[in-house]
Amino acid sequence: MTRQLELDLAQTATQKIHETRDWGPTVSDASCRYQAVPCFQIVPADPAKDPRGGYPVLPVSDATRQVAAGRQAPYYRDLTVEGRSVRMYTAPHGRHEALQVALRSDTVERGVRHAAWALSAVGGAGILLAAALGYAVSRAGLAPVARLTATAERIAATRDPRHRIALPAGPSAREDELTRLAATFNTMLGALEQSVTAQRRLVADASHELRTPLTALRTNAELLARADRLTDAQRDRASAALSRQLREVTTLVNDLIELARDEEPQPLVEQVRPAALLEHAVATAREHWPETTFTLRVAPEAAPVTVPGVPSRLTRLLSNLLDNAAKFSPPGGPVEAQLSHSSAELNLTVRDHGPGIAAEDLPHVFDRFYRAHAARALPGSGLGLAMARQIAQAHTADLTAEQAPGGGALFRLRIPAPPPEGTHRGR
Repeated sequence: MTRQLELDLAQTATQKIHETRDWGPTVSDASCRYQAVPCFQIVPADPAKDPRGGYPVLPVSDATRQVAAGRQAPYYRDLTVEGRSVRMYTAPHGRHEALQVALRSDTVERGVRHAAWALSAVGGAGILLAAALGYAVSRAGLAPVARLTATAERIAATRDPRHRIALPAGPSAREDELTRLAATFNTMLGALEQSVTAQRRLVADASHELRTPLTALRTNAELLARADRLTDAQRDRASAALSRQLREVTTLVNDLIELARDEEPQPLVEQVRPAALLEHAVATAREHWPETTFTLRVAPEAAPVTVPGVPSRLTRLLSNLLDNAAKFSPPGGPVEAQLSHSSAELNLTVRDHGPGIAAEDLPHVFDRFYRAHAARALPGSGLGLAMARQIAQAHTADLTAEQAPGGGALFRLRIPAPPPEGTHRGR
């Protein structure tokens, strides 16, 4: 708008120069106080040639004289005429004269003020709208974080890992990073819930299993404290029962300590030969179960194979499988152990010819303290097979149970192993 006003002043000045080419010095009136009506006057370079009375409307300065003398370029200036804002243009007029032309500029100033207020209003509204949208977007984007924080605080307050973070509906391919974080946190909570549940179940089962032998120990100990009232035979029976119960409790506690381990200690891992460990475990089982017939078959290609592992732990795994099979075998019944090698794994099977595993018990045979109905009258705490599976998992092996063809139970252990060529002899 200012540029347009200056262009109008320049055009008006050019027109007046042509119209007043032969004029001498003149004095302007105050007509420029009206809209679109210009004021103009001609000013000589020599002040001695000024009209009588001077220039009361448009001021004359040294810069005006310099323009009239041709020593300064044309210029613009803002001033006030009878209370109105005007903009004046000074340009050369003939020889040694300058022409001053003025037009009202308050409309321009008012338009600029209106534009400034409009831009301020629009800018402020845009800032407020952007702030509101940014707040809404941030709230929507950080909603999973807020839910995650609230869930974590609720779990910390209640110690209950069953809580989960609500996830937005939609395909997983369109999930953002925060949603994936919430899903991962839910997965972690699920694992934590399983761990806490297993821990509580272990403590409950252990307390239940320990209650009976501890009660018997206390009874026998109190009985032996009154040994003067017992016969020699009674004292011997009580002492033998106390020793047997101590062994059972010791075995149970040792089994619990073994189950508390999640992985094998790395310094104890070495190259072992499962065939040699199996031969040793079968020989030991024959001594513990003299009424059971143990048969062992080791395939020639499996005999030299070695795998990384802890010998004592693998021996414990094999002993638990053999003891379990002997426990359920009928008197004089056979227990068959077989070791073979195929592809890139060792395949060990232990089979008995007992009653087998009921279909409803098969999914739970490796649970801690789980004992089938038929096994509740037999000795043991229900930890042997759970320990065997834990040892197998620690050695990246897979232990499964199934019904044997023709009756009995069949336990199968698959151990990752390289081909027998170039294997090392185990210790």
